[in-house]
Amino acid sequence: MELGLLILRAVAGLLLAAHGVQKVSFHLGGKGLEGGTEEFRRDGFRGGVLTALAAGATQIGSGALLTAGALTPLAAAGAIGTMTVALTVKWPHGLWVQNDGYEYPFFLIVAAAVLSSTGPGAWSVDAALGLLPWPGWWLAVAVILGVGGGLAARAVLHRSAKSRS
Repeated sequence: MELGLLILRAVAGLLLAAHGVQKVSFHLGGKGLEGGTEEFRRDGFRGGVLTALAAGATQIGSGALLTAGALTPLAAAGAIGTMTVALTVKWPHGLWVQNDGYEYPFFLIVAAAVLSSTGPGAWSVDAALGLLPWPGWWLAVAVILGVGGGLAARAVLHRSAKSRS
């Protein structure tokens, strides 16, 4: 079980962190901060550079924390929040990624929720610091904060199609 949790944390956390790096830099195929800013504008978000920086930093930070198994419920809430915003953008295209769908953000939301539920395992920073086990109710906290925060960010930062024209 410990190896499985380590692999899940590493894959989900590193993918999420890399996704954030792409938003704010030219590394890993990113288009720099200007490219990340333009992506948000194209998707109907206001806030420009600050929006791209906030999303990228949250993805990098929560991805790194998930990978390390550190402050896992907080890391899960950050991952769930940013990926909830992405899911709302991709929702009209359906599930599948080949149609620009929400498959990828949905998977990361579920992986983060699972890690919040199971805890990061014995091979983690949380375990080394004696923070485990996390109580089961942290799953609800991570999901509520993540989904609620993501939907709130979407409501505040997204312009309606009417106001974009």
